[in-house]
Amino acid sequence: MSHPFFESFIGEVTQKFQSPLPGERAHASMLANSPLRMNARPNARTRKSAVLILFYPYQGEVYLPLILRPAYDGVHSGQMAFPGGRFEPTDEDLIRTAKREAQEEIGLRLNDVRVLGVLSELFIPPSNFFVLPVVAYLPYRPEFFPDPREVEKVLEVPYREIKDKSIIGQSEIEVRGKLIQAPHYLIQTYKVWGATAMMISELLTLLES
Repeated sequence: MSHPFFESFIGEVTQKFQSPLPGERAHASMLANSPLRMNARPNARTRKSAVLILFYPYQGEVYLPLILRPAYDGVHSGQMAFPGGRFEPTDEDLIRTAKREAQEEIGLRLNDVRVLGVLSELFIPPSNFFVLPVVAYLPYRPEFFPDPREVEKVLEVPYREIKDKSIIGQSEIEVRGKLIQAPHYLIQTYKVWGATAMMISELLTLLES
C-alpha cells in the first residue's frame, strides 16, 4: 500500500472491528417514521442479501462509493445505496454476495478487495430482506463500470464528508404513495435515507467511538 495515510486509516478500522458492534443503538438515530416498518417482522419469505462498503484512497483522502438506483417500479426506485443485492445459491456466503454484486453493478475488480469486517444485519420491511453490510477496502482508486440497468450514477464520496454532522437532516419522503418522516444524510445534493443511512450511522458510530 503506497499511501501512508490510508494504511494508517485501515489499521484503525481493523482495530475498531475488535469492539462490539453498536447495532440497533446506531440504527435508531436514522430510523424513518414509517407505517411500513410498524410491526414488520421477518417471515418465511424473507431473503438474505448483502452490500459492500468499500474504502479506497484518492486525492490524499479516504473515499467510498455510493450508487444512485435508476427509477423503476419498485420499493428502492431512485434511492441512494451501497452496491449489493440478494444472496444466490452459488454464493458460499454473504461476503461473496456483497463482492459479486459490487462486481456486477459497478464493475469492481475483486482481486485486490480485502474485507475488514461486517456490520449488524439489518431487516428491511418494504423489500422483506435481511441485509449484511460488508466493509472492505482497495489500496487504490478503482475504475467504475456501472451497469445501467442497476446503477444510474456512481458517487465518489470523501469519508470526511460523511462524518460531517451538518449533513444530517429530516424531511418528508413519499414511499408507496404515503408521506413519511425520515432522517437523512445530504450527500452531494442527494438525500441518503432508510437502510443505507442506518448502515452509515452504525459505521460512523463504530469508527468514531
